[in-house]
Amino acid sequence: MSQFTTKLQVEPLGGKYWRLTEGFEYHVGSYPSDEIITVPKGFVTDFASIPKVFHPIIKPVGRHGKAAVIHDYCYYTACYSRLKSDKIFLEGMEVLDVEVWKRQAMFHSVVCFGWWAWYKHRRREAQNK
Repeated sequence: MSQFTTKLQVEPLGGKYWRLTEGFEYHVGSYPSDEIITVPKGFVTDFASIPKVFHPIIKPVGRHGKAAVIHDYCYYTACYSRLKSDKIFLEGMEVLDVEVWKRQAMFHSVVCFGWWAWYKHRRREAQNK
């Protein structure tokens, strides 16, 4: 089974944003894996981008937090396709033993609505070239 191999350490930046104070790793697919996602120290995340109206049901920070950071990093860097990034998010939530209903709701939400964040990062990349 996949595994998070390092502790997630973050500091608040104010508002909904957090910065990693140490690098963070996730082994995709199994452990040990040749496919390792390494989120570097200094990466900024908002954990899960949950609209405020849904916060009473699913909060941005919770048991799913480590998977959300990996997902944010995959979207930011496009190190995988959008679909694979979403599947890694689901896999990570399974590893973290997030409730089935919650991980399914979050997974289907990013599949349906994650395109906005994905393309926002691709536009940023294009502007920086």
